[in-house]
Amino acid sequence: MKPAKNPPRPIHLIALVLPNSGLLALAATIDPMRAANRMAGRQIYSWEIRSVSGASVSMTTGIEMPARPIARDAQADILAVIAGFNLRQHATPSLRHLLRGFARHLPLICGIDGGGEILARAGLLNGHRATTHWEDHEELALEFPEVEVVRDRFVESGKFITTGGAAPCIDMMLYLIERHNGRALAEAVGRTFLYEPRAGSAPQSLVSVSQLQHRAPKVAKAVLLMEENLEDPTSVATIARATGLSVRRLEMLFQQEFGIGPGRYFRQLRLQEARRMVLDTARPLQDIAVRCGFNSQAAFSRAFTGYFGQGAKTVRSGQIAQQSARPKDLDQRS
Repeated sequence: MKPAKNPPRPIHLIALVLPNSGLLALAATIDPMRAANRMAGRQIYSWEIRSVSGASVSMTTGIEMPARPIARDAQADILAVIAGFNLRQHATPSLRHLLRGFARHLPLICGIDGGGEILARAGLLNGHRATTHWEDHEELALEFPEVEVVRDRFVESGKFITTGGAAPCIDMMLYLIERHNGRALAEAVGRTFLYEPRAGSAPQSLVSVSQLQHRAPKVAKAVLLMEENLEDPTSVATIARATGLSVRRLEMLFQQEFGIGPGRYFRQLRLQEARRMVLDTARPLQDIAVRCGFNSQAAFSRAFTGYFGQGAKTVRSGQIAQQSARPKDLDQRS
C-alpha cells in the first residue's frame, strides 16, 4: 500500500482499555501517534481512550485511567484492544459480542499485549495468524487451535493485527505510520524515542538478545536455536554447525558471554522456562517436563530441584498459597 498523501482527515484510533492492562502498552499505542503529529507539523492522527463501562480503568500500576464508554456504533480507522491480565475474566459475553460487531464495520482491529487473546475469545481470529506475549503463547495455541499462533513480535492477518507486548506495539505503530505517511516520518518518530524498530516477523525471545546480536551474532543465533528447540533439545554439535562454528569455538564464545558452556546454558534455559510454566500455568508437571525437553518425570524432578533448590510441586504449592493470601492477583496471566 502506498503512503497516503495529504490525507483528508486525521486517522482516528480508539483505544479500548480493559482493567489490569499495562500502562506501557497504552503509551506504546498512543505516543507514537502524538510524535508523528509533532514531526509532521500537523494532525495526522487523533485518538480517544474508551472503556467498556465508561468508568475509569485500573491499570496494573494502580493508576486510574479516565475513559468514556464505547458505543456499539463507534467509528474509527483503528480499534486497539489493550489488555494485560485476568483475560478470561474480562472477556465477558457482552464484550465478545461488542467486538464481533466492531469487526463487521471497522477496517482495522489491533490486539495489544493480551488483547490478542481477547480477540481470539471473541472468535475473531479463527483462520488467522496471530501472536501474543511469549508467556501466553502455548496456552493460546492449545486453547484456540483454529488460530495459527506464531511467536512473532506482531502479526497482520486480514483486518487484524496482534502484538506480543508493549515494545512490539511500538514496532507495529511505526509500521502503520510508515504505511500511512511514508518511511521518513516513521524513522523520525523512531528517532525521537531513541528506538530501533524491528520487523513484525522478528521472533519474541525468552532472553534479551538485541545487544547480543550486535556483540556476538553467532551466540545470539545459537540462543534463538535453543529457544526454538526446548521440547526436543538440539545437540551442541548441531547448533555449532547451524551457526557455522566449531564446537570448540562455540564453547569459547559462550564462556566469554555467559561464563558457562552452551550445553549448560541450554539446560538452564529449559529449566527457567519450566519454572515459568510451573508458576504461570496449570499444566501437569509431567506435561511441563516433556515440553521442556526432559524424557522422564524423575529426570525433570532431579534437575529442577538441583537448580532451584526446591521441587516443582513445592514451588507450585507455594505460589498457590501466596495467591490465596492476596485480595487481588495481577501476577499471573489468565
